[in-house]
Amino acid sequence: MATLQKIRSKGPLLLIVIGFALFAFIATDAWRIFRPQMSQDVGEINGKSIPIQQYQDLIEEYTDVVKLTSGMTTLTEEQTNQIKDEAWRNYINNKLVEDQAQKIGLTVTKEEIQSIINEGSHPLLMQTPFYNPQTGTFDQDGLKKVLADYARYTQSGIYTPEIEYYGMLARYWNFIEKNLIQTRLAEKYQALISQSLKSNPVEAGITFDGRVNQSDVLLAAIPYSSVPDSLIRLKESELKSLYNKKKEQFRRYAETRNIKYVDVQVTPSEEDRAALQSEMVEYTEQLHNTHTDYTNFIRSTASDYPYVDLYYTRNAFPADVAARLDSTSVGEVYGPYYNAADNTFNTFKIVSKAHMPDSVEVRQFMVIESDLIRQQAVADSVLAVLKAGADFEEVAQAYGQNGESRWISSQDYEGAELSGDDVKFIHTLSSLNTREIGSLSLIQGPVIMQVLNKKSNQEKYKVAVIKRTVEYSKATYDRMYNEFSQFIAANPTIDQLTANAEEAGYRLLERNDLYSSEHMIGGVRGTKDALRWVFTAKPGEVSNLYEVGDANDRLFVVALSAIHKEGYTPLSEVQQQLKAELIRDKKAEKIIADMKASGATSFEQYKNMENAVSDSIRMVTFSALAYVSVLRSSEPLVGAYASVAELNQLSRPIQGNSGVMVLQVYGREKLNDTFDVTTEKETLGDTQARMASRYINDLYLKAKVKDNRYLFF
Repeated sequence: MATLQKIRSKGPLLLIVIGFALFAFIATDAWRIFRPQMSQDVGEINGKSIPIQQYQDLIEEYTDVVKLTSGMTTLTEEQTNQIKDEAWRNYINNKLVEDQAQKIGLTVTKEEIQSIINEGSHPLLMQTPFYNPQTGTFDQDGLKKVLADYARYTQSGIYTPEIEYYGMLARYWNFIEKNLIQTRLAEKYQALISQSLKSNPVEAGITFDGRVNQSDVLLAAIPYSSVPDSLIRLKESELKSLYNKKKEQFRRYAETRNIKYVDVQVTPSEEDRAALQSEMVEYTEQLHNTHTDYTNFIRSTASDYPYVDLYYTRNAFPADVAARLDSTSVGEVYGPYYNAADNTFNTFKIVSKAHMPDSVEVRQFMVIESDLIRQQAVADSVLAVLKAGADFEEVAQAYGQNGESRWISSQDYEGAELSGDDVKFIHTLSSLNTREIGSLSLIQGPVIMQVLNKKSNQEKYKVAVIKRTVEYSKATYDRMYNEFSQFIAANPTIDQLTANAEEAGYRLLERNDLYSSEHMIGGVRGTKDALRWVFTAKPGEVSNLYEVGDANDRLFVVALSAIHKEGYTPLSEVQQQLKAELIRDKKAEKIIADMKASGATSFEQYKNMENAVSDSIRMVTFSALAYVSVLRSSEPLVGAYASVAELNQLSRPIQGNSGVMVLQVYGREKLNDTFDVTTEKETLGDTQARMASRYINDLYLKAKVKDNRYLFF
């Protein structure tokens, strides 16, 4: 099983490597709900449908890999959603590359893959359990042994745990091998595209100069904010003209929805709070009269914090309890009191207190005998021999164990769920004196142990804590449900919902451009059905009431306000953005006209104009954006002008992002760096390669991908 542990130790890193190296398919158990006979499609790419069954088969394969590499058996909703998105994205990307490669005859041969395996340095191989860190290469012999063992166990026809274990390893290797092929194909296709972008000595020289030539610049500017918006007049024709000019920026590549919704969190009522407080008063009285078996008593109170009959440091207890320990005596009951930080009522009793070591060095071994009846008798004999002076490690080795010592501190067990044997072990560990040898009977068998050293003495406590969260009752839930249901029934249209929500005490929220590929609305878990409704409803409609949230503790209603089809966003929806840009341009025109009319010819004159601000910006280069603190914005034109301006020459007024500027370069220097055309071309090549990697976006747009997954999960 060491190999399996190694896989799991590499799991997170392996998934990261795969994510960057190829378009991996990652799995989720949620897809198992699809039955083989289902014929619906989850989407379409390049005019070809993507059947659910095909997608499900891929996901189930990678579900096994995720479980194997992480050791997880269940996933949170967030993890599941993330995996779903990654599975879809990488499946689509792989298909895009495969289709293009097929058109140009680009393939990956078995010989290529074998060559990669023989070389043994590919990132995917280096993260497998078959990677040998001593040689720095892939261990083919180890792989072959696993596959051969699996074949042998399978052929035997007899089920053993080894068959399942080696079967997991064999499937894991199939996963790696398939992804090696996909990775190699993507690498070859991207290499072809990268070769279409070439750097040259001229470009290399310009890039070098843009990085090493630095300028010190004086800046005087009049911010756009100094001109009131009321002075600016816009024409409808100007908005239309700018819209047509920037139309491609407003193109939607997927259909979206605008919605309004109400999300009601069910919360405890004053009656619920009072009922729990009354219950806690009774428990407090019972705690006064309880002197034994605190474990079962605390369990009977349904406390959020269990009692463990061990001495713990104050850090192990809830913060509100720990803060009150110093003001409470042994045997005293403190409470009940309300703690707003975690919305709980609390009562606690310090059962006992002791000054004792926090860290103990111990060595141990287990007595193992084939006859379970004899085990304890043998353990007693072994204990007597050790107490008579026998060597501890030699006796441990006789039972196949090394008897080496280790340090155990409170951090190793405080806050953990401890079994009865765990409690017995720690209790025995704490009670033994230094150099004392003792024995302990556990379910697995007798354990012989010796305490070698103790350190870090501190105050420890046994505290019986009753901590109860204030929760809503069924009556409270039913009341809020009925009230909200009646509100929805009385407001069946979006106009009514909008007009009456606030008066009814509900907050109406909005969300624009909601995509069907999202998994929830407003960050509220369990709203997948509501999302599905949104993409089947008509504008103006209001949904039924949904019970959502982590524990169905939220009431939810959604209304559809608008549908945005795939294509160009209408002018009406982007006109505010365009207006802001036109207002800025018109303010710039006005400021430039005022500057020219002023007759200013020197930097000092511009600097002293009304509403002007000034700054000195040092070490400006063409290759980096200049941030102008007095304008609170980045101004790309500062670096562009400084790279070509003559020394001490005043610029004309320049329209920037946040104001109109005049610039004057007053100093220049060159970094102590030597131009190397080869190095610069390589750097440019890396940049161009990153640009080439964006090809997948273009392929995606041309493939007219349709995502219908929201219909099925």
